[in-house]
Amino acid sequence: MTRQTFLGVIVAILLVVLSNSLYVIRETQRGVLLKFGEVVDPDLKPGLHIKVPFVNNVRKFDGRILTVDSNPERFFTQEKKALIVDSYAKFRVIDTAKFYTATNGEEVRAAGLLSQRVNDGLRNQVAVRTVQEVVSGERDQLMQAITAQLNEVASQELGVEVIDVRVKKIDLPPDVSESVYRRMNAEREKEARELRSEGKELAEGIRAAADREVTVIEANAFRDAEIIRGNGDAEATRIYADAFNQDPEFYSFVRSLQAYKETFNAGSDVMLLQPDSQFFQYLRDPKANK
Repeated sequence: MTRQTFLGVIVAILLVVLSNSLYVIRETQRGVLLKFGEVVDPDLKPGLHIKVPFVNNVRKFDGRILTVDSNPERFFTQEKKALIVDSYAKFRVIDTAKFYTATNGEEVRAAGLLSQRVNDGLRNQVAVRTVQEVVSGERDQLMQAITAQLNEVASQELGVEVIDVRVKKIDLPPDVSESVYRRMNAEREKEARELRSEGKELAEGIRAAADREVTVIEANAFRDAEIIRGNGDAEATRIYADAFNQDPEFYSFVRSLQAYKETFNAGSDVMLLQPDSQFFQYLRDPKANK
């Protein structure tokens, strides 16, 4: 082996050793230093570090806030009514040694364990509340209680801090939803029938009142018209009487002429009258009444 080849091998070995000796912990990461699988440094700071090759090993974890999305689960309320609750939780690693020991550093395993504990907490909290309280009445208190309880358990067992637990959706089971829908539909139809009945009754009352008002108005109008007509006839009679009293002869003559006009316009060819009838008194003698 030549000297250059020997130096090349030595350099390659040094590079391999050096590459296995240096490692970097980023600002968004947490890490532990292991020695033959045993944790010797549970809190590696961000930056460049050195380890002993083939003796030490480094496990890195995400130090940011992570999300675990639990599968929807069926829980029973205080009234023994089933609810399908879909939830999620926010957490982050705070104790790397405990996290590594409990989960072997696997985020998927940590999420599964945390999801199980979230569902257990929800089951316990939902069991002591009614449907109304779970859905709206005490929902904030429910989330706060679960978060505090879960954070205490998770920090002791998994080395993580639970920041928040939230419910995404609360549904009724499909079999219950159908029966609830039918009951709600029946209640709405009953309410609609009652409203229609009340509206019809109110309409009949309004219509009857309107008809009664129309009858009263027509009666009052007819009464007023008859009074006006009577006053007019009385006034006309008074005027006729005054005119007649001013010149009875002229008035009688005019009345006779009017009678002649109406008679002769009738178109009759024959008139049977006595010769001395007063009908033709002005034709026989213009001064008959003088």
